[in-house]
Amino acid sequence: MKVLVIGGQGTIGKKVVEELSKRHDVLVAGRKSGTVQVDIAQSDSIKAMFTHTKGLDACVCIAGEARWGSFAQLTEEDYYIGIRSKLMGQVNLVRIGQHYLNDGASFTLTTGVLADDPVRGTTSAAMVNGAIHSFVLAATQELTRGLRINAVSANLVADSAEKYASYFPGYTPISMQRAVNGYLKSVEGGINGQIIRIY
Repeated sequence: MKVLVIGGQGTIGKKVVEELSKRHDVLVAGRKSGTVQVDIAQSDSIKAMFTHTKGLDACVCIAGEARWGSFAQLTEEDYYIGIRSKLMGQVNLVRIGQHYLNDGASFTLTTGVLADDPVRGTTSAAMVNGAIHSFVLAATQELTRGLRINAVSANLVADSAEKYASYFPGYTPISMQRAVNGYLKSVEGGINGQIIRIY
């Protein structure tokens, strides 16, 4: 398969690319690095990326930002960062990409444990993750040509546990391989309309 991984230079993205590259032709996209450059917060940039990367059998997104901070201090604009990037960025990948991917291709989006088990300081990120879950469940009913869509929702991964430990007291990090397996299940399996929870 020809697979596009957006955010393939990140902590999880690198491992997903490494695993998928053993069996598939993998292209890496990012804002400043990769085979192709894309800013998922900009629809024109997404369209240009898909125009450049024709014949895709899978599109995996492990990118998108959302502002963290206390509920009392988050501004409206802080919320829009996550809405424009992680939420609408991934929605637009599917909305635009459906016209470019091959028949039977798949979309794999990324959310996280905060959708189901939020912690302090993550109101915006939790909101965005939950919205993506609902989008996947709805979009799967209307995608045509055999296109599939799933979201991987992983817990804190061991590789970044130290950096985020103060945010997640009492959480047991998952191994990187478990997180990677969620993406493999979506890309290489046949499931559709699933939130692949790895908690």
